[in-house]
Amino acid sequence: MQGVLGSELSLVEYGDYECPYCRAAAPVIEELRRHLGDRLVFAFRHFPLAELHPFALAAATAAEASALKGQFWPMHAKLYAGDEPHLTQADLRRYAEEIGVPPEKVTWPATQFVEDRVEADFNSGVRSGVRGTPTLFVNGTIYRGPVTVDALLDALQQHPATAES
Repeated sequence: MQGVLGSELSLVEYGDYECPYCRAAAPVIEELRRHLGDRLVFAFRHFPLAELHPFALAAATAAEASALKGQFWPMHAKLYAGDEPHLTQADLRRYAEEIGVPPEKVTWPATQFVEDRVEADFNSGVRSGVRGTPTLFVNGTIYRGPVTVDALLDALQQHPATAES
């Protein structure tokens, strides 16, 4: 989570690190976060579509393993960097080194300790009606509009905050 719990605006993304649409949404969400600052709390929840994206689950567990070292967001940024996903085990180890996490901590079997976190996010998404990625919740309500800064700003400011999905 980025931001402060209880902020007036909330955005939750269910995403997959191998999804091209999530990759396209990442800079939009980053710009939105910069624009709104402390008014927005942003949470990323894992929804790896492993049948379509064979590297998505390993990337999600690498992000969660990095979180144990306080480096979730730097790893998140690395996983979405560039035009194409680079998510092999060697890539994950390299990203870990670059952010100061021991590389052996972000690949299996070390990541088995965080698999339940990824599974919990996925199950939460299923219960919340997530069918694909990215799925965004704006102030607790599923968002079906375009993933642009202006459209998301409008949606955030038009819908009153509710309980987080």
